[in-house]
Amino acid sequence: MIDPERSAALRLRVMVFGHRVLIPRRGAFRPKGIQKGIGTMSDLEDRCRRLLDELGLASPHEPLSVEPLSGGVASDIALVRIADRKICVKFALAKLKTAVDWFAPIHRNAAEYAWLRVAAEIAPENALCLYGRSDRSHGFAMEFLQGEDIYLWKAALLSEAPDRGVAARVGALLGRIHAVSAAPDFDRSPFANQDDFHALRVEPYLIHTAREHADLRCHFERLVDDLHRADRALVHGDASPKNIIVRKGAPIILDAECATMGDASFDPAFCLNHLALKAIHLPNSRARYLGHAGRLWQAYAERIVWESQSEVEERICRLLPALMLARIDGKSPVEYLNECERQSV
Repeated sequence: MIDPERSAALRLRVMVFGHRVLIPRRGAFRPKGIQKGIGTMSDLEDRCRRLLDELGLASPHEPLSVEPLSGGVASDIALVRIADRKICVKFALAKLKTAVDWFAPIHRNAAEYAWLRVAAEIAPENALCLYGRSDRSHGFAMEFLQGEDIYLWKAALLSEAPDRGVAARVGALLGRIHAVSAAPDFDRSPFANQDDFHALRVEPYLIHTAREHADLRCHFERLVDDLHRADRALVHGDASPKNIIVRKGAPIILDAECATMGDASFDPAFCLNHLALKAIHLPNSRARYLGHAGRLWQAYAERIVWESQSEVEERICRLLPALMLARIDGKSPVEYLNECERQSV
């Protein structure tokens, strides 16, 4: 039986709040602005109409309304109302909405849709309905989540809401997907996406941050090499609380644009990073966030069957400090930390 306090929360306490030994902070952070959305409202409406027509979800001249939704920097997302139906559509962007130039291949939208389909097959209770995807539009349509007891996990964490067991369920879900995908009979063909993962995660998070901290270059280069060599499990790549909607207690992980066969440790490390940053941001809830981290790791670790738990944990512990620094000095800095909190990282 895994002791979550000793194997995760305690380890994270040392790493998160004593990590200066591993990743020393140097220089001041300079907040940067964020670009406005790319394209016009009429352009988005035209793309939505073409996509829904191609998928057979709406006729070319059927009345519809389009409402842009917030959804990170990598995509245009909209709610489309057609008569009494509501459909969510998503299109990948070639140039992301960040202050620093950041480009990524738009065919990544196919990998995201494929990941969502795999997740639905493995854990249907943690999935939404998918309505189809277009290669021509680089977009897809899916269920618009609404109703009672639906909320964004990030919002619940930042509001310091009572724990409802979400962290453990997220860890369990990631572990189930990794375990199934590591099996010999898993169809890996839709997920040969290391180039996309490099463009969306390795370069903006690790390589860019290494340029800002030349004294840490060797550490970051080792992480980059390890990630490039790995192809053991299906990695989501953006398992962040902002991409996790909770419906009646069940977490639904969205935004799988980075999906690739890779190093399973990346997903839990990525999510633990956000819990660590929120512990810095909200010190009165620090123990609570460390508890979330411990429960996430315990639930995940119990499902590791493709290698030893200690090997995965060791790689998480190498990745986590680098990912924390990347959310300060990388291409996508976290938005809720103030200057003092950034300096503490």
